[in-house]
Amino acid sequence: MTLLIIGLIVFLGTHSISIVAPAWRDGMAARMGNGWRAIYSVSSLIGLVLIIKGYATARMEPTVVYTSPLWLHHVTAALMVLVFPLLLATYLPGRIKTMFKHPMLNAVKFWAFAHLLSNGTLNDIVLFGSFLLWAVADRISVKRRPARPLNTFPESKYNDAIAVVGGLALYFLMIHWLHYKLIGVVPIL
Repeated sequence: MTLLIIGLIVFLGTHSISIVAPAWRDGMAARMGNGWRAIYSVSSLIGLVLIIKGYATARMEPTVVYTSPLWLHHVTAALMVLVFPLLLATYLPGRIKTMFKHPMLNAVKFWAFAHLLSNGTLNDIVLFGSFLLWAVADRISVKRRPARPLNTFPESKYNDAIAVVGGLALYFLMIHWLHYKLIGVVPIL
């Protein structure tokens, strides 16, 4: 569990600089340019690797806090349908992005909340709860700071369709193959 927590601190800490010190972050990014991006990316990658290793280790000796009824697993699957289209809509400006304002943060919130519904071990609560709390805090923070430009694809009338069709294809791959391949768990029985 310690490795998981360290990974979360590194990953979410890196992603929280804009929440706790937006002016400092903007100053560093302006001064360092690609150097800032490199440090941010490497820190994020280290955190992600630690999260993955820590979560895998913690799953070996789980502490069950609650057991979800089977029907909640289906609610989780239904909520997850939204996640991948929202992730893609982040980079494909269109009506979805306009409606959700921050589709990436919404995707993280749906992902984390959905997984908390059907996963009740301590390591699940720490992992998904941390991401949910971070996404809520970041969404509140985004309202209070100036918008930063995001590299996206050009606006197109097809972007929403691409986000939905591509997102549903990714969802299908995740449900039927990738989730088991990457996580070792069959998401729907």
